[in-house]
Amino acid sequence: MLDWNDLRYFLAVAREGSTLAAARALNVNQSTVQRRLAALEEAVGGKLVERHPAGYRLSDLGQTMLGHAEGVESAVAAFERAVKSSETELAGTVRVTCAESEVNRLLSAPLDRFRAKYPDLRVEFVITNKFVDLAKGEADIALRGGVVRDNALIGRKIADVPWNVYASRAYVERCGKPARPEDIAHHATIAYVGQLAEIAPARWFRSRAPESTVVAQSSSLLGTLPAVKSGIGLALLPQHLAAGEDDLVQVLALPPELAEPITLLVHPDLRNTPRVRALFDFLVGEIGNLRALLSGRAPE
Repeated sequence: MLDWNDLRYFLAVAREGSTLAAARALNVNQSTVQRRLAALEEAVGGKLVERHPAGYRLSDLGQTMLGHAEGVESAVAAFERAVKSSETELAGTVRVTCAESEVNRLLSAPLDRFRAKYPDLRVEFVITNKFVDLAKGEADIALRGGVVRDNALIGRKIADVPWNVYASRAYVERCGKPARPEDIAHHATIAYVGQLAEIAPARWFRSRAPESTVVAQSSSLLGTLPAVKSGIGLALLPQHLAAGEDDLVQVLALPPELAEPITLLVHPDLRNTPRVRALFDFLVGEIGNLRALLSGRAPE
């Protein structure tokens, strides 16, 4: 008999390219992934993946079955959303996904007020710079930077977040400031890698100084902040993250059109679930304060 749950392991291996990476994505042991994948292959009567030196690739059968497995995944996710949307009690847990730099700086004070207003609701964070799929139930609400590409989601834009180039006071005393963007090429820089490297401000930064001396690389804003404060080089940071850091100096401002939008998002199937609606509407009511924080100002 086919165990439908085994499709999760097949999809994870197909997406991650190895059983080890799939195990990390699913938060299970690698041996569990291998065992469940083998059980699925036995049930369907053929090999779904093939081992290669660089990892696993889908077999011809696996390629054929992939779309069907994704269809089952989507149907299960829709079923789970329908179950959640039928809830009537204003209690339980609301899962919010956001980048690591947003939890403390943006959400700590509003959520204290939310907990006081709704003591029976608990907020659980999925803190990551990676994409979290609301349609799959990986979170209930997202606070997401960048252009929203999923038109199926309901969103409220919070702000356009300014980004600037910063250095420590010690670095400026030692090496001076760039007078114009092209002068970045003559300075040490901290470069972004991973998803942060693809945002518009990071692409602008690279285009202005393709030959600068890169002294560090980071996939994390909170990792970049202490690096630039240490004085090793210039770095690109969102204005709200650098605000309040007395030992940082803004050395260049980016053009206003490069400000990154940040949006509050929810899946329409969950919009009217009482616990999700309570937090979403509460955060919408906090947009003025959140916008002030994102611009580096004090909230009202």
